[in-house]
Amino acid sequence: MEREYILEIIANTTDICLRVETAAAIGKFDGIHIGHRRLLEEILSRKKDGLAACVFTFDPPPACFFGSSDGKELTMKAEKRLLFERMGVDILIEFPLNKETAATPPEAFARDILAGQMKARFVAAGTDLSFGAGGAGNAELLRRLGPELGFGFQTIDKVCLDREEVSSTLVRAKVEKGEMEEACKLLGMPYLIAGEVVSGNHIGRRIGFPTINILPEKNKLLPPNGVYFSSVRAGGKNYRAITNVGYKPTVAHEKVMGVESYLYDFDGDIYGQQAEVYLHSFHRPERKFESVEALRRQLQQDIAAGAEV
Repeated sequence: MEREYILEIIANTTDICLRVETAAAIGKFDGIHIGHRRLLEEILSRKKDGLAACVFTFDPPPACFFGSSDGKELTMKAEKRLLFERMGVDILIEFPLNKETAATPPEAFARDILAGQMKARFVAAGTDLSFGAGGAGNAELLRRLGPELGFGFQTIDKVCLDREEVSSTLVRAKVEKGEMEEACKLLGMPYLIAGEVVSGNHIGRRIGFPTINILPEKNKLLPPNGVYFSSVRAGGKNYRAITNVGYKPTVAHEKVMGVESYLYDFDGDIYGQQAEVYLHSFHRPERKFESVEALRRQLQQDIAAGAEV
């Protein structure tokens, strides 16, 4: 039986005081793609040596804080927590990024936070690691300071797939185009949208196709509006599903971005519970139908197509 791990989360504080020695991974972890997974494998493998697997990341993400991105994220904070816990990470540090912490000298970060507060005895990071004031801290600095500060250090080379370097930027490009099969290859899993199940307009139930609805966080990067073949984990169970991402123009009176899923072999009430929607492949664009009956006929076709996938 697979062991369940309880993830310890340290957030909203710079006062870190771990009681156990750790193997630490440093990174942004947007998307948690197969390159990140290779990095995480390194710290997870050190658990056999008695080290706790610890992930150190910044909140908000550096690209958002420094204004070098549009603010959209592949993996929201709650989704990261979910995935890290499932992978067996013991401790997640969401280190506050602000003007003061961004100005921390790299050497002080390595000495006081990594070696001191985090009790790091092994550190892994990507070759493009950047930290500390002016982004001056890098992998070479940690490699040089490691012996003095009591930790081993290892850089993890970029992972390539189909002759392309796997990166969050590449995953983002695939998701923005709705190329969910390609995104899945890069992520090592289908693209995840998680959230609380909320009450919808119940149109689906009235026309014979009850659905569950979640409202994605405003900074969540979504693929193009449309219908996707999917799977859903809800109420502790997994279901095959078909999902609409968009505004439901045929029946919605207000323009609210939502993720609505029809679950095969499900008829229950899970309002208020968390659901995980995994998008496997694009089926068709979202469109406005001339009537609810026309929408019902299209849904019949969509659900039949999904049953064949």
